Formats: sequence, C-alpha cells, structure tokens
Amino acid sequence: MPVRMEQKNSHPSREGGGLGEIRDWIEEQEVGAQLPDTAPGMNPTNHVTPRPPGRARLRRLDRAFSLDEQTWRRRFKTSQESLTDPNESGSSSGSLQEAPAIEEPVAAPSGAPHLQPPMASRFPEITHPSNHHKPRLTHTKPLQRLPQLESSASSRTLRTANRMEPDYTDYKQQPLRHSSSLSDTRLNGALCDSMRSTYSLLTPLRSKDVRNRSYLEGSLLASGALLGAEELDRYFPERLLRVFIATWNMQGRKELPDSLDDFLLPSDDDFAQDMYVVGVQEGSPDRREWEIRLQETLGPHYVLLHSSAHGVLYLSVFIRRDLIWFCSEVEYATVTTRIVSQIKTKGALGVAFTFFGTSFLFITSHFTSGDGKVSERILDYKKIVEGLALPRNIPDTNPYRSSPLDVTSRFDEVFWFGDFNFRLNKDRPGVNSLLQRKLERDMSLLLQYDQLIKEMSGGSIFRGFEEAAIQFLPTYKFDIGCDQYDTTSKQRTPSYTDRVVYKSRNKGDIRVLRYASCSLVKTSDHRPVCGSFEVRIRPGRDNIPLAAGLFDRELYLLGIKRRISRELQKRQEIKNQKNSSVCTVS
Repeated sequence: MPVRMEQKNSHPSREGGGLGEIRDWIEEQEVGAQLPDTAPGMNPTNHVTPRPPGRARLRRLDRAFSLDEQTWRRRFKTSQESLTDPNESGSSSGSLQEAPAIEEPVAAPSGAPHLQPPMASRFPEITHPSNHHKPRLTHTKPLQRLPQLESSASSRTLRTANRMEPDYTDYKQQPLRHSSSLSDTRLNGALCDSMRSTYSLLTPLRSKDVRNRSYLEGSLLASGALLGAEELDRYFPERLLRVFIATWNMQGRKELPDSLDDFLLPSDDDFAQDMYVVGVQEGSPDRREWEIRLQETLGPHYVLLHSSAHGVLYLSVFIRRDLIWFCSEVEYATVTTRIVSQIKTKGALGVAFTFFGTSFLFITSHFTSGDGKVSERILDYKKIVEGLALPRNIPDTNPYRSSPLDVTSRFDEVFWFGDFNFRLNKDRPGVNSLLQRKLERDMSLLLQYDQLIKEMSGGSIFRGFEEAAIQFLPTYKFDIGCDQYDTTSKQRTPSYTDRVVYKSRNKGDIRVLRYASCSLVKTSDHRPVCGSFEVRIRPGRDNIPLAAGLFDRELYLLGIKRRISRELQKRQEIKNQKNSSVCTVS
C-alpha cells in the first residue's frame, strides 16, 4: 500500500541541500520509531502517519478478496464431502468436523471505509481428528446379486486336469491364513497361532496334539485316515474319478506313430483324465520304447503306476502323480487261452488295485480269430473269468457278493477291453453297400449283424457288462496307412473287433463320457478304440497294503527328456524357417 509522507519542519541550513534534507528526515524517522506514540511532548508531525487507500482502491481489493473467498469455500466444501462419511464417524484419513457458522463482518463506524474482518475470523475452523478411533469405510451393496461360488477350489469349474490342479486343491475347511499384506488388526483375532507359522496349504498340526494324542481311539475310518472320507472329499468333493481306457491291436509292428496326442489326448476332450489305462494286443517288439512314448505324451503330471505283459499283451496304468498315495499295491495275473501255452498270443492280462475304498479290475484280452468261431471266443471268456487269480493280498471290499468262479464279481468296478474278434454276420459286398450310405453316427444298420451284441443280449458272454453306444465305423480291417478296408485277395469283412465293456457292483457308478475310435492312427490294420468314463469312488479303510508312492522313476525321466528334446527340436525348426531365404536365378 503506498504511503504518503509529509515533511513539516525542514532545515534548509543543513549542508547537502536536498540530500541533506533526506538524511535528516531518515534520522528523525528512526528516532520517532523508538518512542511510543503516547510519549509527552512528542510532535505528531515529526513522523510519518500511513493513510488508508482511496475508496476506489478499496473496492477493487474487496472484490478480489471476495472471489478468492468463494473459490476457497467451494474447494473446502468439495474436500469436506469427499473426506467425511455422513454415515460413519471417521474416514481413512480422519473426518473433518462440521465447520462453524461464518462470522458476519463487523460494521464500521460511519465515515470510515468498510473493512473485512481478519482472515482467521472469516475462515471456518478446522479441527484435527482423533487418532484413537479406527477408520471405517462405508457399507456398499452390489447393484445386483452376486453369483454363488463353489466352496471347493478343486470343483468342476476350476480344474485343469479332470477339473483339478495341485495349485487349486480343495481345502475348503481351511481357515484364513495370516498374511503380511493384511494391515487390519481385526483379522488377527480370527487366526490361530499355528496358522502364522504355516505357509503351505496343508492343515497345520499343533505340536501339543501330536505329543498327547495316542491315535488309538476310533476305528480305521476315523478322522485323519489316509483313505478316509475327509481325505477323499479333499481331492474329490464330488467323489468322481475320470478314467481313460484304450485298446489297440498294433499288428506286431515296430514302427510307432509320430505322435500319440490324438490317441491319448483327443482334441474334443477339454480336460485330461485322472487315470490312463492302455491295453495293447500284438504289441510292438520294443515294449520299453512303447511305454516311453506313452510317458512322453502324457507329460510330467502322470507317472507309471504299473506295467505288465503276457507275451505280446501289454497293459500300462498311468495315474496323476499326486494321487499315487491313495492306491494300494498293484496285483496282476495272466491266462493263456491257446492249447499250447508257450505261444502267448491269445489270452488275457488282468491288473487289480484299490483306489481309496473302491477296487478296480482292468482286463485286456485277445480272443480267437475267425469269422465263424463264436463258440471258441465264448470259451476263451469263460476260461479267463475262472482262471484269473485276483485279488491276492488286497482285501475284497464286498466279499458277500463275490463268487469264486467269476473274477469280475470280486471287484467294485471292472473294465474289460481288447481285440474280442467278434465279426459282422454279413458278407463283404453287403457291408460295403451299407458303408456307402454315409451312416455318419447312426450305425444301427451295421450293428444289427454284430456277433458280440447278439451274444451279450443272450447272456452267453460278458454277463452283467455294458457297452456304450457305438457311433464310429468298424475298426477292422484297414490297409496300412490309409482309410481303405482290406483290398487284398482275402477281402476280409469290416468288423467291430476292438471293444470296451464295463461292469459295476453298484448300478450307476460308471457313466460313459466318450466312446470312439481314433481314425488318425494308421500304422496298423486296426484302429484304436478309446473310452472316457466317470466312476464314483468311496472312502476306504487304512487296512490295505499301500503302493507307498512307488512308480517307474527311470521311465518318468526318460519320457520327460524326450518331451524336452522334441520341443527344442520344434523351436529350432521354426527358427531355421524364419532365417531361411529363397533365391531365384533368372
């Protein structure tokens, strides 16, 4: 603000003229500043008295200040609304107290300019929130009802292999674990002390419980049993196991397909299965190479639980490696159906074990060949069911329903698959005429001549067994490497020789998910036949001899190395294709 100064008493006699006068005036001002205004004998004209600005200047300043005040009030109101929760007593950074009423400006005396009150009296007072109260957030409600989530992390919608992966194993009864990222101390009360030192998903065990508990109370079905209900529900909340069954007559050829992906992992299956059981008739001479190829295709998530052979009959059982602990010891038995027992090309190979409380029996067989030898094939079946000596050490889960003359009655779930060699009772021209009609998925015109369906309906073979609906073309007999049926001079009739049948003690325990042939594998005169099944399993007792997690480790390592080498080779081929260039000579 400009200050108007007047000089009442000048001393023109001092030297310096105008400069001297200025110097004297400065000295007088310094002396006057040291004396109080009410000092007696002080000449009020010896010091400068500031005057207020003119009324025009005051109006401009008042207008500018009013604009600044409006802006400040608007910003303050916005910030107060965003920080203050009308329904709660605090916010995340403390709530602002309600601003008091703004004081009105004091009326000025008449004749004096209108002045605004001091800044502190015009602005509302801000009080600091107390730090003793915990900040709380408002309760918000969703606009619509949220979808209900399944309580099991290993449920059907979250599994990647049979809807289940190790990272998403079901621990639905596990309480919330302590995490360093949780800053709200209210959660600490819900966490027991043992959780804070446990970093795995396994249920923590208190040291005092392990010290004091005798584990003698209760039965083998008590809480904590390895094969009990709690452990079963932990891995299979729906108590359903998915099993893949495959049978293939390899015609004794050493050459194997370049890839077994279409055989074991069909493109129309969204998820891999829990268990893979592969039976082979007239298998490749190099059995070890065949098993390595199976391991290479299935990858590191699966291990070879058991593998056995009877001549050229091979049977391999692969299981997810995290389920191997719930399997009993694997037992197997063989039966030769030929008169000369040294020639082991026809017969059966059976493998049995218990998974949790459900017993399984898998049989692969090769019956007598020939169009009209139906009775011989029925005799082969009877010889097998009476001759397979299973089980040996594994307890029968239901001995009251077992029969000493039928091995299939001594197990809960039975799968029988192989080259049964049953043919179509129709000549080759008649079958060709039916195939030319483009049957697509309806094979009823062909199946009405099928020998096996006729014998099963009569009860002479596979009594109590079922077969899924056949919606694929006959799997025998093809020319090697193509889709043409036998073009040799023998002109064999196309037939459904390769089949998969199943039987269950409790009706409805087995449900068919898929039953088809693999038409892309053409290295044999037979096409492989595959089936995917959903099997209901039950909890068991800890009174069976366990497999103790044993598997073929050497085969596992060889298969994984093969898979890695194959992947590296593919990447190198792709890299070489990108770097290659084509030159033309004109």
